[in-house]
Amino acid sequence: MEFKKEKMIAYWAAAVLLVVGVVSYAVFPERKPEEPVRIMFKATAGNVLFDHKEHASEDGYGIECTECHHEWDQKEGGEPLACSECHYKDEDEEAPKISDAFHELCIGCHEDFGGGPVECSQCHVL
Repeated sequence: MEFKKEKMIAYWAAAVLLVVGVVSYAVFPERKPEEPVRIMFKATAGNVLFDHKEHASEDGYGIECTECHHEWDQKEGGEPLACSECHYKDEDEEAPKISDAFHELCIGCHEDFGGGPVECSQCHVL
């Protein structure tokens, strides 16, 4: 009879812990970060996983947003505009291909500051 009582106590304790866990998860969800942590760029040569947090945070490289994003939404708290917001709307525009722009920006920065990958296979994964 004693074993049955201990078993019942264990079941009740498990049930209480389960309820506390579910309620805690639902009531205190983790906030979405204001800036992306990582960004996956789709490419035919293999996708590129970009560590945005490492590049932008003061604990990382501390690169200013405007180094990469040169156009912003003018509203307060605005976000950077997508390249296509300005470029590629006019067929006659002489805008660089997006892959060329990324390569120039990323590899150029890596070469200028002596760090980061510069070979295709170091960024592009299949």
